[in-house]
Parts: sequence; structure tokens; C-alpha cells
Amino acid sequence: MHIHAEAGRGGDGGLSFRREKYVPKGGPDGGDGGRGGDVVVVVDPSLRDLSAFRRIKNVKAGRGGNGRGSKKHGADGDDAELRVPVGTQLLAGDGRLIADLASTGGRFVAARGGQGGRGNARFATPTRQTPRFAETGLPGDELDLELHLKLVVDAALAGLPNAGKSSLLRRISNAKPKVADYPFTTLEPVLGVVDGPEERQLTVADIPGLIEGAADGAGLGHQFLAHLERARLLVHVIDASEPDLEGRFRTIDRELDAYGAGLDERPQLVVLNKVDLLETVPAFVPHDPRIVGVVSTSCATGAGIDELKYAIFELCPAEPVAATAEDALPEFLEYTPRARRGPRFRILRTDRGYRVVGTPPPKEELEEALRRLGIKRGTQVEVGEEELEWQ
Repeated sequence: MHIHAEAGRGGDGGLSFRREKYVPKGGPDGGDGGRGGDVVVVVDPSLRDLSAFRRIKNVKAGRGGNGRGSKKHGADGDDAELRVPVGTQLLAGDGRLIADLASTGGRFVAARGGQGGRGNARFATPTRQTPRFAETGLPGDELDLELHLKLVVDAALAGLPNAGKSSLLRRISNAKPKVADYPFTTLEPVLGVVDGPEERQLTVADIPGLIEGAADGAGLGHQFLAHLERARLLVHVIDASEPDLEGRFRTIDRELDAYGAGLDERPQLVVLNKVDLLETVPAFVPHDPRIVGVVSTSCATGAGIDELKYAIFELCPAEPVAATAEDALPEFLEYTPRARRGPRFRILRTDRGYRVVGTPPPKEELEEALRRLGIKRGTQVEVGEEELEWQ
């Protein structure tokens, strides 16, 4: 999912002088502008996918309020929150990983709002008692984000298309995935919660069917295999009614090995599904240390379903091994923090227009900055020793 994020601009500083009945020549009293709102990405445990972002392409935080007289500061702009499921990764437009929101409660500021401008009261000195200028607010960060989801689940169902993974998930959990007798019925991962003994619950994911070449991207293989990375257990589902069980097992196994990311070492529970279509259950004993069990099931008759649920709970302990202090995950992992450099120039708001201080930028950049401030035709702009009129 691609999102364009724009933090809020800071509010302009107030340009005001105290004027009261008995104080006709009061000093400057313009307050500071408020800070622009941030674009914040927040983990929401209730979400399971990124489908909400199909309708959201641009996110913009609120602008800071302008400073006013009597040294009243402007309000800070409202933050824009993007709520995402656990396991969401944020990538920059060039593909660099910015943050990995791998835990509940994670929060990451993707774009920071601009600082508010200082009011003219802040520029008063003994030698400059009536400053007739104030700072304009700075623009906020603006960037393109790409959101990727790697599900964090206890177990994931993997296998060739039409192996019966969706039917199994329906049988063992509260999920209601689409079921049909043709390949690639499941196009997106589906999550289900499995109830077990002692009020325990496990999360199981139904991953769309993999095909040969999935590790190289065939059939969106990279996207589907990525969801297996954070599963504690792989449930390898094989259609027992089809011939060559060993060959079809090795087809998926080769893709796991080619993809890497630890999938070639992950423990696997093999499920021989659709045994109701057979007179006898075939013998399948692969000599592989990763295979921690083999279960025969039938979604049509319910045979082996309880045994499968029991095996999943046995192989997914109630309390995973606690991470050490060195390995503990923070609320997010930031891989590429972006340095924030101060602006090369500032634009001051004067009683006649605007003044550019610092190193003047190229003409196009300055014009764009002034347009964002809402400059109007005929406004005076001071750049160094020059005084220009905006056309």
C-alpha cells in the first residue's frame, strides 16, 4: 500500500502591538505560532490487514494556529494517525526500511510537523523596541510511504492451491474464509482464532496457495511467503487424494528454502487433508527433522480435526521463550532515522509583506515557499537588499 504523508505547517508568528485606551504606544505583543501536527503510525491490535488503506492515498496533519495579540500563542496542529495491524513495516519511497512495528502498542512518528514562527514580541530588544516583522511557520515533513504487512501469528497454513487450507481454517477456528472447489479461491491472508483448553487461544493464518517459483515472485509468491516469516509453526497442508505426496511436499519445501528468512528451518506440522476421498490413508513419513508431526484430516466428515487442534496447541507453547534484555524489542525498530536539518533561510512576515533572511534559495524554491504561505499579488518581498513586488 502506498501513502503520501504530509505533516502540518507551523503557524505564523503574530505581528501585533499593544493598543489600549490608556496605552496608545504599547510594545509588540504578537504571540508565537503553534507547531504543525505530526503524521503518526500507531499499532491497533484489533486490525488484521491493510485493507483500509485502499481508500486512503494521502494523509495530511493539521496546520498550527497563528499567533495573536496579547502574546497569545497559536494552537498546535492536530496529528494525523494511521492505525495499522501488528507486523506492519514502513518503507520509504526508495525502498529503505524505516520502521518495523512488530509489537502491540508500537508508535512511530513518520513525518514531523513544522515549527511555529516566533511573534514580533520575541524580537524586541532595547535598541529595537518596535519590530515590525514576525516569522512564518516552517513546513512539515513530506514523504511517500509504502506499507507492508508481515503477519504475527502462532501458526500459518501453507500448501499448494486447492489443498483445502480455507476449509481447515473454517473447521478449527471462528474464521469464515471463502471456500470453493478451484485453485486460488483465497487471494489474501485470512486470520482465525482457535479456542483451546484452559481458555487458551491461538491465531492461525490461511495463506494463499503457493506455486512453483513462488520464492522468485511467481503468483505473488514474495508477498505470500512474507506472511510466514513470523509464524511460530508452519502447518503444511497436502491434498491426500492427489498422487505423489512426496513430490508435492518437496515443491513447497523448495520454495521455503529458496525464500530463506528462516523458513527453511521452521518446524512443520504436515496435514494430509481430504482423506474422506480415499479408501485407506496413505503412509507419509518424510525423513526430515523439521517435521514435528503428521495428521490426517477430512473437512467433510470432521475426521482428525480435534487431533489437529490438539497438535497445534501442543506445538505452540502458551508462553514463548522470553527475550533477553539485549534481544527485547522496543515498541518499534527504526532502521533509517532521517536527520533534520535547519532551513537555509527563513521568511519573516512584515507589516508590508515578507522578508527573506539567511541564504536565499533558488528562484523556483522561493516562489513555491511563498505560494504555500498564501502570498497575494502586489505584496512586497524583501530579498537581501532588493525589494520585489509579487506578480
